[in-house]
Amino acid sequence: MYGRGEDVYYYVTLYNENYPMPAAPEGVTDGIVRGIYRVLAGPEVAGGPKARVRLVGSGAILQQAVAARNAPRGTLRSRRRGLQCDLLAAAAASTRSEVERWNRLHPTQPARTPYISSVLGPEGGPVVWSRTGSRRSDLLGRWLPTGYVSLGTEGFGRSDTREALRALFEIDAPNIAVAALTAMARAGDLPAADVAAAIALLGIDPEKIDPLAF
Repeated sequence: MYGRGEDVYYYVTLYNENYPMPAAPEGVTDGIVRGIYRVLAGPEVAGGPKARVRLVGSGAILQQAVAARNAPRGTLRSRRRGLQCDLLAAAAASTRSEVERWNRLHPTQPARTPYISSVLGPEGGPVVWSRTGSRRSDLLGRWLPTGYVSLGTEGFGRSDTREALRALFEIDAPNIAVAALTAMARAGDLPAADVAAAIALLGIDPEKIDPLAF
């Protein structure tokens, strides 16, 4: 950057958790640079999917989204025949603020669409986005489809295992799966009874104190 006189910067995010990094799918270079890309598409369903959902994971929590999608019992793959679940990885929130500013200052020009809206458009089912960061500061909702669900952590000074903290803040695989099932049920694509059965099967206490209240 300095040697070439480039007015840019780069950042590297490090986590204290080791896990295998899969190879990048073909054709996602631009998406990686712009902050979000598709990792896995849902399997083709004969006659078309009966219900669809998109799981987005940021950082290490992408692994929890993978587990929610792939676990054979009590999660998305086994809840309903004909379900299509896509998986996406996200590092940033794209250029939505820049687009919003440009639209505000160019009222006579056709409005631009943020990259994140083009990737997560209205078709494809609800979006469940899970991250290690705070969900209080989530400003993505207005750019995403109806039914968007944001999962994240809150609070400081807590010490426990990763598994316990992720369960506490409801960003582990079971809670991501339930969030996706609930979103599909609210969209009218799944019976609410299926979601209630999954909550019981996964051992989630629906009366647990909200992590935001701790």
